[in-house]
Order: sequence, then structure tokens, then C-alpha cells
Amino acid sequence: MDLTEAVWRKSSRSTNNGGDCVEVASFSSAVAVRDSKDPSGPMLLVSRRAFVALMGDLKE
Repeated sequence: MDLTEAVWRKSSRSTNNGGDCVEVASFSSAVAVRDSKDPSGPMLLVSRRAFVALMGDLKE
């Protein structure tokens, strides 16, 4: 999967001065997750289904 054109976003609750954020980029079948402090570092690629399940668990 080519991530060079990815549009990364972070939570609206994140501040611009902290830098300690998780960023996500959505694709048709997957979601990429990375650390905002290291944008060229490793990324976690998960299925959309797994990401939705994770978000549901975190909101509980």
C-alpha cells in the first residue's frame, strides 16, 4: 500500500504544541496509525473493521 499520498489527521482534542499525538490515515480497506513525533517512522496498518472495533472499545 502506497502511503505517500496519505492524508493524516489527529484528534480535534490534540493541541498543536504537544506533539504527543496519534495520527490516522483512512483508506478503502485499512487504516494507518502513526506517532506524530516520528512521521517517517513505523506505522501500524489495520483493517477498517479492526480499527472500528478498537475505537468502540476505547470509548467504553
